Amino acid sequence: MPRWLIVNADDFNLTEGVTRGILEAHRSGIVTSTTVMVNLPGLEMSRVLWQAHPRLGLGLHLNLTFGPPVLPPGRARSLVDDAGRFVRDHGRLREAGDPAEIRLELAAQAERFRAIFGHSPSHLDTHHHIHRHPRVLEAVLDLAVGLGVPVRALTPEMAARIRGGRLPAVDRAEGDVGPEAYWSTERLLAFLVTLREGITELMCHPGYADAALSASSYCTQREGELRALCDPAVTGALEAAGIRRIAYADLDATGSSRR
Repeated sequence: MPRWLIVNADDFNLTEGVTRGILEAHRSGIVTSTTVMVNLPGLEMSRVLWQAHPRLGLGLHLNLTFGPPVLPPGRARSLVDDAGRFVRDHGRLREAGDPAEIRLELAAQAERFRAIFGHSPSHLDTHHHIHRHPRVLEAVLDLAVGLGVPVRALTPEMAARIRGGRLPAVDRAEGDVGPEAYWSTERLLAFLVTLREGITELMCHPGYADAALSASSYCTQREGELRALCDPAVTGALEAAGIRRIAYADLDATGSSRR
């Protein structure tokens, strides 16, 4: 069986520096896809920048843990703090988030994506992987089925559920964040050597550490990932191994919904 690799950069439109870094990682590196946060400022400019890169897949980074909701004030009370911004506490979201409000907010984000970009996203994933939580996963899967688009599969069980909805899915997703840049050149090279057959999504977080990102715990690490993703040694190793880089829009052609 061939080895396919989707290299998805999360957090498009988080800040201008992150957006510019993702585009650089696509132009000069191995990134094939990104997912955009539509509830944050700067979305129209991010659209203009993305339009200059037509081969970069564009999905929706559903977000319930950072910034304001897309819904009007008062429509997502169980999801926000007193200032009207999402609460980052995953436990609170899991226990107190109203399933109806979760569904409405996710649908509103999908609607904003279509209004700005003029088409459906290539796929869905979530900020901080919040679709690990069952009530969020149910809402995300229902939204994905309605749109007819894949969802990031964080576990084999999740991949089976996605395929059960007659949607394609990757076999596995690899990547994380930490005190250091998660993806270094050395880690990427080791990853490619051990890449298994089937479809793997490499989740990454490249970017430039601008002032708007300074409060984030994952800031300068993004520049480390950017350097690694653009390292010619990584591109050469990927090509030498015969690994096929694809985007989520290519999943149907791989037969992933029939696994």
